Amino acid sequence: MARQTGPVCRLCRREGTKLFLKGERCHTEKCAIERRNFPPGQHGQARRPRMLGYGVQLREKQKVRRIYGILEGQFRRYFEKAAVKKGITGELLLQYLERRLDNVVHRMGLAASRSQGRQAVRHGHFQVNGRKVNIPSYLVKPGDVVEVRPGSRDNKTLLANRDASSRVAIPSWIELDRESLRAKILSNPQRQDIGQPIQEQLIVELYSK
Repeated sequence: MARQTGPVCRLCRREGTKLFLKGERCHTEKCAIERRNFPPGQHGQARRPRMLGYGVQLREKQKVRRIYGILEGQFRRYFEKAAVKKGITGELLLQYLERRLDNVVHRMGLAASRSQGRQAVRHGHFQVNGRKVNIPSYLVKPGDVVEVRPGSRDNKTLLANRDASSRVAIPSWIELDRESLRAKILSNPQRQDIGQPIQEQLIVELYSK
């Protein structure tokens, strides 16, 4: 499957905002947005063109895709599932993205970024309801228990991330036991639990054309 293999900081610069793709680095002065807040490329330092309509909608969709590390086809499938479900389409779309296992691992504080969470899941470090799950796109649901598998509880990276994130607030829809590296999904994520500024209505308008 195609994935971003180049410098991810270029993605933040392209969108003109922090996407928090490199974990702790994004909170320091080394962040690309802090040092070079202009688009990458030869003409990056020229003034950003003013965007209207379609351009604004497209950039918002690309921003959300890059935050969660999802390809276009998969992102559209999430939208189509949200569109046919009863409720507010934009919020349902974000709910699907938040329920992904790689995102849950990141929200638990066991991965510095969603891409690191994706790698940890693929390497088989996690289980859901006692069964090994190595699919990052696995959607958790209320009542599920996500935990580090017994053979991975001494993993230095997971433990270091847990300790580094000890002061980070855990979303209200996740009940976390840091010592046992275990979390229970209490409910579906709510819109207010998503910290980053996302205008999901622009995405709905883009796909509804």
